Amino acid sequence: MEMVISRSNMMAAYGRVASNKGAPGVDGISVGELKSHLRQNWPSIKEDLLDGSYCPGPVRKVEIPKPDGGVRTLGIPTVQDRLIQQALHQVLQPLFDPDFSENSYGFRPGRSTHQAVQTARKFVAEGRRWVVDIDLEKFFDRVNHDILMSLVARKVKDKQVLVLIRRYLQAGVLEGGLVSPRAEGTPQGGPLSPLLSNILLDELDKELEKRGHRFVRYADDCNLYVQSRRSGERVMASLTRFLEKRLKLKVNVAKSAVDRPWQRTFLGYSMTFHKKPRLKVADSSVKRLKANLRQVFRRGRGRSLKKVIEESTPKLRGWIAYFRLAEVKGIFEELDGWIRRKLRCILWRQWKRSFTRAKNLMRRGLPEQRAWKSAQNGRGPWYNSRASHMNDAFRKSFFDNLGLVSLVDRLRRFQHAL
Repeated sequence: MEMVISRSNMMAAYGRVASNKGAPGVDGISVGELKSHLRQNWPSIKEDLLDGSYCPGPVRKVEIPKPDGGVRTLGIPTVQDRLIQQALHQVLQPLFDPDFSENSYGFRPGRSTHQAVQTARKFVAEGRRWVVDIDLEKFFDRVNHDILMSLVARKVKDKQVLVLIRRYLQAGVLEGGLVSPRAEGTPQGGPLSPLLSNILLDELDKELEKRGHRFVRYADDCNLYVQSRRSGERVMASLTRFLEKRLKLKVNVAKSAVDRPWQRTFLGYSMTFHKKPRLKVADSSVKRLKANLRQVFRRGRGRSLKKVIEESTPKLRGWIAYFRLAEVKGIFEELDGWIRRKLRCILWRQWKRSFTRAKNLMRRGLPEQRAWKSAQNGRGPWYNSRASHMNDAFRKSFFDNLGLVSLVDRLRRFQHAL
């Protein structure tokens, strides 16, 4: 506990919490107000931590939609508790991380989703062309506190730290003005939750290593690669029993499967069926991007095209940065074309009258006769957004000059840099 509350550790934790920003907890104190709050209250907080009497506040329940339907429940701690959790994390991570599995990639320093995806492809290229895709049902809601604490206590001997961690696990959830106690689960939202999930699931990793399996795990996403469907089904059955008996976790039968890797999605990626498979963007990831962009484009009907493009830029940059490992490039060309078509559609809608449409087409260099014929064709905006007159008037160079991110161009740049 002295290491946790040391000045250097707390300053580092404060820097991390401040940079992550985030919403206030149940007490309404924002990240910006944390420094003044600590100036007034740190001596008493420190004393409570040292004598073991500190009690965390309840977490604020927030539900966010999941890409595949349903909702993910987050528990937002107060900024004070986020600070203390971050300080705990910084002391505990170096204790546990060195002994974690080489095939565990989630929430670990120096490891990433990209490394996990590349390892998965390597296993398939080695001839393991069946995947056991295990989905844990409501993992963060189902974590057994007693099992988790027994695993933490293997390396942490300070009883005050153990008591504090258990109190964080049991901190109530505020919903609708009422605080509900929690007997299981470790809600996502606090800095300590990812490390605790890795401590628990390291038991699964060790079991898989003992059995000699090739696997990749990122948080609660776990894929094993085997050479036949029969062995995959055998592994699925035995691991389901292991998870339920040893860790009290339930496998989601509806979402888990033994299948070909190119029929499944892992961390947003899929791969081709070739002997040396190539990575590609999963269909579900493309649908998600389109859904996000549609919201931007709907808001764009009453705004300038430049504003619409500026709002879409961070989404497109983040998306292509994540999917820069993809080697199947056709989808990037399709998406670029789809985005430009949506923007042309916005323009056509904004012009409304035939006179305005003809005038703007002529401004963009179309002959008068063609501009009037196109403006009066009686077709809808989506048809016209793809028609030759709009493509000729608003080419790719027009959108490039407005700052539109070209996914194909950025992918080439990323791959050239590699």
